Amino acid sequence: MGKDVATTGIIKRPVSEPVQVRAPGPKTTGLHSGVVGDHIGDTRHHGGDDQAVYAYGAEDYAWWSAELGRDLPPGMFGENLTTSGLDLVGGVIGEKWRFGSGLVLQVTFGRIPCLTFQNRMGERHWLKRFALANRTGAYLRVVTPGALVPGDRITVVDRPAHGLTLAESYEIYMHDRARMARLLDAPELPPSLIADVREQLAKLG
Repeated sequence: MGKDVATTGIIKRPVSEPVQVRAPGPKTTGLHSGVVGDHIGDTRHHGGDDQAVYAYGAEDYAWWSAELGRDLPPGMFGENLTTSGLDLVGGVIGEKWRFGSGLVLQVTFGRIPCLTFQNRMGERHWLKRFALANRTGAYLRVVTPGALVPGDRITVVDRPAHGLTLAESYEIYMHDRARMARLLDAPELPPSLIADVREQLAKLG
């Protein structure tokens, strides 16, 4: 946890009832999380419209459990939504997920790990390890408000033709900045990230 952060919202517990989801507005001045009742401690780095909901896949949990040799229960990574049957690694930036409840969410980018996550996991070199594994989960923005319902069906209803995946975009942004221009193929990325990419490209000339 950063020194300027008094509380954390990374601890999540399973629910059995529907939870309402709506666009939270700007990162620092809005409602912070898109999930009603969810708490975000570090509002400078987390939350806002482009990080309204965080999803992590049961398949990626299984991979990490085997890798770390320990049980990792759903919610350990601080996600709002644990998915099953969706390829989050191969998910495309800007693809839209429709839920049975009518909720529609759009993939924006992967998770850049923070010190709070490091402390939560208690694993040596966790930040570097998580980033290198490129199993980032998916941040999502709210297209159509609705409810997260336990056990609800999720259908990918729109997948942009640019084909830039969560894994590829994350690899480029974190480790391969020589390919930064590729990120501009995906206008659905967070505006702040696109602005950073343009700035980096301008420096490269």
